[in-house]
Amino acid sequence: MIQTQKKILLIRFSSFGDVTQALSLPTRLAELSPPSGQGLEIHWLTREDLAPLIVGHPFVHKIWSLKKSSGFFGLLRLIGQLRKEGFSHIYDAHNNLRSHVVSLLLTPPIAVDRWFNPPIFLRKSQKRWKRFLLFRFHVNTYEMPFSGQRDLLEPLTHWGLQKTLPPAPQMFLNLEALAKAKTLLSDHQLSTFIALAPSAAYPLKRWPLAHFKKLIELHPESSFLCLGGKEDRFIQELVEMDPSRVFNLAGQLSLQESAAVISLSLGLVTNDTGLLHVGEQLGKKTIALMGPAPFGFPSRSSTKIMELNLSCKPCSKHGQGPCTNQKFQRCLVDITPDMISTEIRRWF
Repeated sequence: MIQTQKKILLIRFSSFGDVTQALSLPTRLAELSPPSGQGLEIHWLTREDLAPLIVGHPFVHKIWSLKKSSGFFGLLRLIGQLRKEGFSHIYDAHNNLRSHVVSLLLTPPIAVDRWFNPPIFLRKSQKRWKRFLLFRFHVNTYEMPFSGQRDLLEPLTHWGLQKTLPPAPQMFLNLEALAKAKTLLSDHQLSTFIALAPSAAYPLKRWPLAHFKKLIELHPESSFLCLGGKEDRFIQELVEMDPSRVFNLAGQLSLQESAAVISLSLGLVTNDTGLLHVGEQLGKKTIALMGPAPFGFPSRSSTKIMELNLSCKPCSKHGQGPCTNQKFQRCLVDITPDMISTEIRRWF
């Protein structure tokens, strides 16, 4: 158990969805603090562009960020700064080459006294054998249901912590982002609306655009606000259906601002993408359209998982394919707009 005057370094560089899910970790780690609440610091090492997701977390004392363009020598310079902090505990929640380099260079003793007091170290397992069985032979030895957050929390049991999720919200919005979101809604004269996240990293993880169009048609009384990235130009097709009640903010908002918009919505309908975990960590009503990939599954009761039990699932680690079903993309195509509409009507 951690005593007073200890520092924990949490390492999770990316991705958008994984960092968002990892926001539950500092809250659990804070339970290691002594009753006085003093003497425990939690630092987080992440990628610079994702650091805004962590800003405002009440249990994160300092954020260390690395630019994507920094390269190996930039990483070494940052490690030199981290060494000065004297971390007593390190949790590598990423388990990739960069996090290995960080933990390797921070864990060995750099002075005589560190021979006797090295940092206590944990690393999230990639469970490669389980993955091999799952993708090669479709033999599933994972704890079910799949849960990305549970997998991140599981190593903390070695420090006497539970792997259950702390209650939402676990994403903390800044006042500037909330103010901008409210201004945008006012500009579009939106008081109530449904948030949509029609994109995903891989096309096979996207619910068909025709299904999103039909869903909008099924709710003529509702307004819809679409979120995504600059590259998601296809979203404009949804706006063209009815510009008076369908709006596109894709590529126009920061991560915190997108989260603020979701926080003000009636609920979120989303593909298996980073915004899914934003909705979940905010505790918003969320409908998750889960297709070919197994590792991005949400974990909270506020999220309704929509998926089909097919023998071909999962077909790939991240949903990059190829699709092996005789009916292309059946795992998402056969989740009908009527099914989603029924779930949305339960929000009212």
